[in-house]
Amino acid sequence: AVDRSEPARISLTPATWATIVSVNRRVNKAVEPMTDQDHLHVADRWDLAEDGIGDCEDFQLLKRHLLVEAGLPRRAMRMTVVIDEKGEGHAVLTLVTDRGDLVLDNKTNAILPWHKTGYVFIKRESQDAVAWVSLGGVTSPITTANR
Repeated sequence: AVDRSEPARISLTPATWATIVSVNRRVNKAVEPMTDQDHLHVADRWDLAEDGIGDCEDFQLLKRHLLVEAGLPRRAMRMTVVIDEKGEGHAVLTLVTDRGDLVLDNKTNAILPWHKTGYVFIKRESQDAVAWVSLGGVTSPITTANR
């Protein structure tokens, strides 16, 4: 369940920004990218990559978990499905901040505003319910997770 008492936006202070940058880099470095099919012999499974191996959504779930542990509001973090530069499904973590929506991605340590990623945004988690919200008219890809 979503805790509606949490802030809906992250206030980007220097300390908060440093935490976000640190978590993004640490997870990107620590986790080895591998599809669930190659790693777990299943088509898709969303995990925290606690064994140090995972695909794109596993990176983002771990980042979200660590950011929540660091005190950032879970309500302001959204798992997001995009079409990447290869035309494939990909998962990123969107942070809703007082300076706009920022994207954490396992493909880069750069934290970018959503509109500068080059991705086509398909859907993301709702802030108020355990549900997905469509972000456009594009159909979701069959495979929503790659390395």
